[in-house]
Amino acid sequence: MSSDSHHTTESHAHGHHAGAVGYDTPQAAIEQSARERLAYVPALYVGTDIDAPDMLTVVDVDPDSSTYCEIVDRIEMPTKGDELHHFGWNACSSSCHVEGAERRYLVVPGNRSSRIHVVDTEDREHPELVKVIEPEAVFEHDLSAPHTVHCIPEGKIMISMLGNDDGELPGGFLLLNEDFEIDGRWDKPGDIEMNYDFWYQPRRNVMVSSEWAAPSTYQPGFDLEDVEAGKYGQRLHVWNWDEKTVEQTIDLGEEGLVPLEVRFLHTPESEHAYVGAALSSNMFHLSKEDDEWRATKVIDVEPRDHEDWDMPVPGLITDLLVSMDDRYLFFANWLHGEVRMYDVSDPSNPRLTDTISVGGLFGDVREVKDREIIAGPQMLQLSLDGERLYFTTSLYSSWDDQFFPEEGERGSVMLKADVNPREGTMTLDEEFLVDFGTLPEGPARAHEIRWPDGDCTSDVWM
Repeated sequence: MSSDSHHTTESHAHGHHAGAVGYDTPQAAIEQSARERLAYVPALYVGTDIDAPDMLTVVDVDPDSSTYCEIVDRIEMPTKGDELHHFGWNACSSSCHVEGAERRYLVVPGNRSSRIHVVDTEDREHPELVKVIEPEAVFEHDLSAPHTVHCIPEGKIMISMLGNDDGELPGGFLLLNEDFEIDGRWDKPGDIEMNYDFWYQPRRNVMVSSEWAAPSTYQPGFDLEDVEAGKYGQRLHVWNWDEKTVEQTIDLGEEGLVPLEVRFLHTPESEHAYVGAALSSNMFHLSKEDDEWRATKVIDVEPRDHEDWDMPVPGLITDLLVSMDDRYLFFANWLHGEVRMYDVSDPSNPRLTDTISVGGLFGDVREVKDREIIAGPQMLQLSLDGERLYFTTSLYSSWDDQFFPEEGERGSVMLKADVNPREGTMTLDEEFLVDFGTLPEGPARAHEIRWPDGDCTSDVWM
């Protein structure tokens, strides 16, 4: 890190002490949190010409810092070819009642390698890799391709796994204990075939998981024939959280092809969630009525014609999130180059309040700070107070190479929009740009964003 930065580790240590796992309630997260000053963001070399391992970067997002918008530290993984993807904390607000629990360790899986890394963030600005679980230990449980990481009560960590030990179906769920040792499977083999994301709502004794495809299907890249052959998912699985059993499976049909991210409202008593169907580019509202869960399409992103495509281009809804106050839904249309903001005060009737058009195939903004924006917004993260929305532009290495090949050649970027939650508006901050194309090793792809003190896409309340 540059010596002229005014930061100290202590300045980032808001709430970072024994027992500091999060906040008692979502409202407390809004009221008590300090402004985000650091972000943890994976930077990937998989699928590029750079012969280097992936890394976890520390990004300075403090506007009062001399290193604002710079990558101030990098933690290299020990092995090449991981494809770091989604990652999460060892503890979150669901463990507020657990004595001695601490949000301190990041669990950072390699989706392509099935290797799982543990990073100690006690020194917020200079985290340290402290453990690696090798793929062979994962394969012993007939699982592979780790994806979503959620801390769950009793100090355990649960990871959705997208394939078996051969990279085929079925997937399942892997558990780690508080010492980051594999604690077996959470589910029974064969409970589900396809897997992807999940969110649990313990006060309602429910978990919902979604579907992508087998690693052998999605890792080489996207093939429309695989969709026609039924190799991509279109179902949601509703689990009994305590019993660890599937109670209901909802088939979304052709309007729900490739349902990816699952986001419940943050209110612990809520029985409302949203799921984005990427390929169909539809948003579904999930709710419980008369003891049965129902998924209703509430937003339809219309495809658009493009001169270089022989078919209308879907928006490709990738990431989505709900603001901590449960007022707004944000989601990204990666191919279109768009972020949308909806008022979901009435969860079953989202109301579009604003859009940002940047990058992708149709984005109005093509440059920020003289840097060309190639791919569209992809992974999103919102400040806890709901006033700043950050996003990166890489989806998955092989998919990037198909749809936005320059992304791998030039590296991706991290951008920011200023949000006015009172008015329901977003404004692209054209002075904010983190360029992952300027790393010393060469251009890298940036993916998910995590804050040291919790965020809108990982914290669950008991």
